[in-house]
Formats: sequence, structure tokens, C-alpha cells
Amino acid sequence: MPIIRDSSYRPPYGFKGPHRQTIFPAICRRVKPITLRRERIDTPDRDFLDLDWADQGSQAPLIVISHGLEGNSRQAYIQGLARTFFQAGWNVLAWNFRGCSGEVNRSLQTYHSGASADLDVVIKHVDQSRKYPLVVLAGFSLGGNLTLKYLGEQGAHLSPSVKACTVISVPCDLQNSAERLEHPVNRIYMLRFMKTLRQKIRAKQKQYPDQLDIIGLEAMRSFREFDNAYTAPIHGFSSAIDYWNRCSSKQFIPDVSVPTLIINALDDPFLGQSCYPAAEAEQSEHVFLETPKHGGHAGFVQFEKKGSYWSELRALDFLTNSLPLNV
Repeated sequence: MPIIRDSSYRPPYGFKGPHRQTIFPAICRRVKPITLRRERIDTPDRDFLDLDWADQGSQAPLIVISHGLEGNSRQAYIQGLARTFFQAGWNVLAWNFRGCSGEVNRSLQTYHSGASADLDVVIKHVDQSRKYPLVVLAGFSLGGNLTLKYLGEQGAHLSPSVKACTVISVPCDLQNSAERLEHPVNRIYMLRFMKTLRQKIRAKQKQYPDQLDIIGLEAMRSFREFDNAYTAPIHGFSSAIDYWNRCSSKQFIPDVSVPTLIINALDDPFLGQSCYPAAEAEQSEHVFLETPKHGGHAGFVQFEKKGSYWSELRALDFLTNSLPLNV
């Protein structure tokens, strides 16, 4: 599909900087939680996933939202999107990756950028309820990569209920993104991620003391080190490079079979050049790539009366217009 370079996003005065766009929402934005009903479902390997719902009590369409690295369903960017769709009459499901809902998950395996099997569990659970004939997907950052990968893997076999998708600030090339985050200018983000990743590994080591070694954990300063030591071996990859290569969503875009919008700001500090899949989108019948000049990482700050950010309203517009029936 055509690349949307002339995006409608215009940042407020003083919000053109990529780091301001990225940091301001993470620190200053407050959104009252919308998805208050929690449901726990089991996975085929006897672990669990926690799903947070906001129901309209009708046959309204459903949006399924996937969060980013070290996030959860209560993050402001998730609840902002949830609120925007709920106010427009949609049902909302914001699910938590393994170990991200506030409770350590049961298995040694947690989550990673390519753990699309868990999203499949969520979609099958939704379909089994028979309450939501129209479903759309949304994902931020890692959750966006996971969602794109899932769509490509499913291809023509995707559940008929899933009609469209929007993903935001997606590291479509995981190695390219990891290397970008190693730059000194992005040190503040890496320090924050590594702090919580270390906490989770320490908690997991207490569960599985004979299977995890935390020697050297405190000295790790990059995703390359962490993924080589933990993410890759825990989840069946031979190395960080193997993990990144096999789980990057860019390679799955040609097989996406429903209308899908990728929104990646050109000034995103997490994304290198290879994270803008222009060639893949241009050759796809279903995938649009929108590249606003500004927006940072999962930013797109906008001071609108109802509190919605630009990306949330853009997602609502795209997904509503992609449904076979008007909402």
C-alpha cells in the first residue's frame, strides 16, 4: 500500500524533540484505568495470562491491545487507547504478557518480542466466547512487533473475526533497534529497561534456582548482553542474533492478510533506518506505513479536550473505517 509520509500529526508547541515526546507521556500523563475487569486464562503449557476488560455489554466490536517491553495493561499509553475506543462504543481487552500483570508467572519462560503464541491463546479465548464477531488488534513497541509477527504467521489462516490492526512505534528489525538503543544518547532508556529486567530475572531465579545463573547480571548494560544470557537460551534461541533474526516482524509483513497501519515516527529514538519497512509496505496489499516527522517513541502528544493523543484517534479512525460494518 502507499506510504503515508504526509501525516496529519503536528506536535504542540515545544514538543518537537524526540526525547520530550518519549519521556513526557511516560512520566507526566495520567489516565484513569478503563479496563477494570480482570480475567485469568490458562495457557497450553500450564502457565497463565491476565486479561483486563472494559465491556459495553453489547455486540460492539472488540479491540485487543498488546503493551510494550516491561509494560503492562495499566500503562497510560494502553489506557489512553482503551479510553478512546471505549468512549467510541467499543469493547476493550488489554492483555498482560507473562510476568507483567504484577504476579510472577509459573513457567521459566516469560515473554519476548516474538511470543506470538500467547496472543494466539488470547484470540482463541475471545473467539470461544462467541461474543465478539468483529475484532481488531493494536500493539505498541514490542507488542506491535509481536502483533505484526502474529498476523504474518497466521496469514490466510487468521481467525475470521480479526478484521484489522494498528501498531505504533514498532521495532520491526529487532537488531537494528537494539543497536540504536546502545547509543549513548539513549542511555536513559536502556538504564530503565535493564533495571526492571534485572528484577524479573532475580525473581525468576528464586523460582528456578537450578536453571538460572545470575552471576554477571548486575554488570549487563545492553539488550545484546541480556538477550544472549537470558532471553535466547530460556526461549530456545541460540543467541541474541538468532532471537532477533527469527522474531523481527519485518519479514512477516508480506503475509499479513488484513488492513494494517504501522505508525512509526521518523524521530523515534528507539528505531533505526531498518525499522521503517517501506519496501515491504509498498509491496503489500494490506499494510500501510505512516511516518510522521515527530512523535518520538509511543508519544504523539496532543492536548485534546477528551484527553486522547493523536495516535489514539488515528487508530480509531483507521480501524473503524477498516471494519466491514460501520461502528
